[in-house]
Amino acid sequence: MAEKIDIEEENREIVRRYRQLLRRAKPVLKEGDSKIIRKAFNTALEAHKGVRRKSGEPYIFHPLSVARICIDEIGLGTTSIAAALLHDVVEDTETTVQDIERDFGKKIARIIDGLTKITGVFEHGSSQQAENFRKMLLTLSEDVRVILVKLADRLHNMRTLDSMPEHKQYKIASETIFLYAPLAHRLGLYAIKTELEDLYLRYTDREAYDDIVEKVADTKEARDRFIKSFIRPIQKELAQTKLDYVIKGRPKSVHSIWNKMKKQNIPFEEVYDLFAVRIIIDTDEENEKAACWKVYSIVTDFYKPNPDRLRDWISTPKANGYESLHTTVMAKNGQWVEVQIRTSRMDEIAEKGYAAHWKYKDNPQGHSSGLEQWITKVRDMLEQNDSSALEFVDDFRGNLFNEEVFVFTPKGDLRTLPNGATALDFAFDIHSEVGAKCIGAKVNQRLVPITYKLKNGDQIEILTSNKQKANEDWLRFVVTSKARSKIKDELKEDQKFIADQGRETLIRKLKQLKMDANTDTFDRLRAYFDLNNHFELFLRVGKGIIDQKDIKSFKNFKPSQTIKSNNQQQTRKAIKDAKTFELEFKKVKSDDMLLIGEDMDVVDYKLAKCCNPIPGDNVFGFVTVNEGIKIHRTTCPNAPELLANHAHRVIKAKWASQHATSFLVGLKIIGTDRVGLINDVSSIISEELKVNMRSMSIDTDSGIFEGNIMLYVNDTSHLDLLIQKLNNVEGVVKVSRFESNNKPDDDSKVDNKFEHQE
Repeated sequence: MAEKIDIEEENREIVRRYRQLLRRAKPVLKEGDSKIIRKAFNTALEAHKGVRRKSGEPYIFHPLSVARICIDEIGLGTTSIAAALLHDVVEDTETTVQDIERDFGKKIARIIDGLTKITGVFEHGSSQQAENFRKMLLTLSEDVRVILVKLADRLHNMRTLDSMPEHKQYKIASETIFLYAPLAHRLGLYAIKTELEDLYLRYTDREAYDDIVEKVADTKEARDRFIKSFIRPIQKELAQTKLDYVIKGRPKSVHSIWNKMKKQNIPFEEVYDLFAVRIIIDTDEENEKAACWKVYSIVTDFYKPNPDRLRDWISTPKANGYESLHTTVMAKNGQWVEVQIRTSRMDEIAEKGYAAHWKYKDNPQGHSSGLEQWITKVRDMLEQNDSSALEFVDDFRGNLFNEEVFVFTPKGDLRTLPNGATALDFAFDIHSEVGAKCIGAKVNQRLVPITYKLKNGDQIEILTSNKQKANEDWLRFVVTSKARSKIKDELKEDQKFIADQGRETLIRKLKQLKMDANTDTFDRLRAYFDLNNHFELFLRVGKGIIDQKDIKSFKNFKPSQTIKSNNQQQTRKAIKDAKTFELEFKKVKSDDMLLIGEDMDVVDYKLAKCCNPIPGDNVFGFVTVNEGIKIHRTTCPNAPELLANHAHRVIKAKWASQHATSFLVGLKIIGTDRVGLINDVSSIISEELKVNMRSMSIDTDSGIFEGNIMLYVNDTSHLDLLIQKLNNVEGVVKVSRFESNNKPDDDSKVDNKFEHQE
């Protein structure tokens, strides 16, 4: 560092922060608790002595900040504060979990163990990030504080991400949006979830983030004036009741505004619900429901409600414990306004989650029923799940981060399932035997197929038959982990029988070809047919996918020849991991325009079809299995997943200044139809800007037209000029670039042949 570090000043700052922590924790401390916290602080101080963060500040600032978040923003007690202070000790120093257990007891040691990253060899088809996430959840099912401390740790890391290099910022931010922000949402930590999402946007699309922050600030004065006039009549009426209340106008988070702009393809100015009006009542628990509906009645006396936008989360709280009454009403100026009505107890839960209310020391089981059910679901998933860590993480996100649907059994029992669940999911939720024999269902007395998607309030009766058997097709439309797991179990039994027969068949065929039927031959066959294990090999032989002819071609195969994979001929070098791949591609030199890797070497690459990057876009390279480097935009819909699960296969990339090639891009044009409009659009594209079009599809309906055009441009500035010119055409309302919603157009998502430890 340029400036000389004042060690004494730093030591004074460390003591000041520690004392501040104790002061903040005082309300939750019992007798003897401050001694535990002091001991944890001294242990961490000694363990991290002389270590500095990337920003240059002493490392101990980080655990102190994480502990402070646990107190102020989550409302946790002594055990969590001590765990937060010690959370990096085992991972970063010589201290072991056993040392922690000896000095601080089992509870704190178990939390630290859950927070300590796994090192070592991973199973094929997995990733370090996914394995660590699974390990953390194993501890969560015993003690939920492990995930709460982790979220505090992640929040502080995101707040201090400025000091990290750009590629690390992308990796950490993507992991955050992919796993930790939805997890905070599920645990009811709304304030933390919102900040994590906003920070993700700040580090992945700074331009968009700054633009929205600036526009929100610019419109603040007008918004405050509007809110004042909107709430005036409501305040007047509420003053005549005996209710204590507070009214707040809350702007939407930056990320949710950005999300809405992206999803609906609209500019900031067209996001009409930029804020919500929140009415918080102070009343006792018995009268909460009646008081909230009383306030609803007052609001709707003055403003007409939208009947489709009433949400009663008080009668049926969300699974994360969220309770509130939401309505959208029409203001006098014709603007829709969302009004949220809740009590101060509900508001605290909505902001901090149930974590603030758990009394671990006296009543370890004192969770809310909603969260207790959720943690039980996590436990069930962990017990049932024998798939790879990556599949597990996908399953976990799909099942537990979705919104819910509330449905009823024939006897009127309420069941909660993830949004998108089908009648077959419901059948497996009742019992695995019922699911395996399900042939259909009656929903509200109407016969429906097993693929029927459940809706809120449906009453479902499952129809079964002893002749029914699970089949692979079922996996396409079930969404719950329980259903997927049980279907796979059923299929495995069938597959095991086929694979056993396949093994016998393969041994017989190898003998006919005078080849040794041993493990070495099976290994070479597995590699030749590009399969993950022997079971897949035997299964394919059993199903007849690999026959005598294929085995004969294997016998005649010489290692120098091309390897047959997915019915295509591909020349492939023996590359065992991503590091080897990087060394190989750094040797490649060409006149192409994309610079990739730490040394920004010019290399061979392909552009990903899921996001069609063009020069000027922010991009990164991804090491795929069969197709070299794939280039994705940093705003690609698949980027968070690729960076969260396979960060070590992501390579920095940027465009070289010279490029003469054209790149394919998609434009969506919306407007009012008129004679000659298509001709005007075509002439600007083809004649004025000399851009080649690949395809154009126009759909008109009642005077409105919508067109999708695929064309070739040189770079983003060329594209911006084209969009600007098209926007000036009479009748054109909006022109925007569109991305496909495809998954990555290669096997990068699940295939991990280049896995290695970072």
